[in-house]
Amino acid sequence: MKTKTDLDHTFAICAYKDSPYLEECVRSLVNQTVPANIILCTSTPSPYIEAIAGKYGIPVCVREGKSDIQDDWNFAYGQTKTRYVTLAHQDDIYEPDYLESFLAAVKRYPDISLYFTAYTAICGGRPDPAERTCRVKRLLCSLVRFHRLASLRWVKKSCLCLGNSISCPMTTYNRQIAGERPFQSRLKFALDWEMYWKLSERPGRFYYEPRPKGFFRIHKGATTSDFTANQGRSTEEAEMFSHFWPRPVVRLLMRFYTKSYSTYDKGEDGERREERSGE
Repeated sequence: MKTKTDLDHTFAICAYKDSPYLEECVRSLVNQTVPANIILCTSTPSPYIEAIAGKYGIPVCVREGKSDIQDDWNFAYGQTKTRYVTLAHQDDIYEPDYLESFLAAVKRYPDISLYFTAYTAICGGRPDPAERTCRVKRLLCSLVRFHRLASLRWVKKSCLCLGNSISCPMTTYNRQIAGERPFQSRLKFALDWEMYWKLSERPGRFYYEPRPKGFFRIHKGATTSDFTANQGRSTEEAEMFSHFWPRPVVRLLMRFYTKSYSTYDKGEDGERREERSGE
């Protein structure tokens, strides 16, 4: 892949089936205040995806084989050649200055291993800055907001030990620290949480931008809801908590944590998001 700019960063859009929101996501990346390198990756190619990519002059990379969230993410990540990679999710929207904000952060702290931002939820077709999960995640990121301290392991883990406060779509990875295949997990729902936990053990700084730099759509019927229904989600989250806490504390945390599942009962105007675990 030839980069359009000298920036050592690429947005790799992960497209799955024919999302009605894909073009809005693409447009938000094309309209960044800094010209961005963008590719689109999919394991479910279609004329719809090809048409949108063609409209904006974005190359399409197709992965052969059955769709799988871990394999699809690693494939998209691997198609980039730059040091920094953002796996953009097809249904979500990025603020025009997401990339500009990241570049300013990495210029100040060259040792950033993971850059992530706050986000605004879209519920019922409208932005909802006060949505409960957003507010909780911002609270969990209280310590990591102190950027000078965010290279310390315990500070990095502070945003993970009480739940996964990192929004995967709003995250940029440093390939030199995360490696070439960053997602190596047997988990289906919490694979990103596990990856962040592993990354917190390595050298490098977590950089959290508390100003929302994107919008995350919450949809009724997403796979998140399916995991909740079959208890796959709670099983994996309990396993993740066990990395930080003894069993009695894990049981107590899960008692409160499962209450957050009701968030995913909200719909996007009654439509179903073609979303897979972890997204």
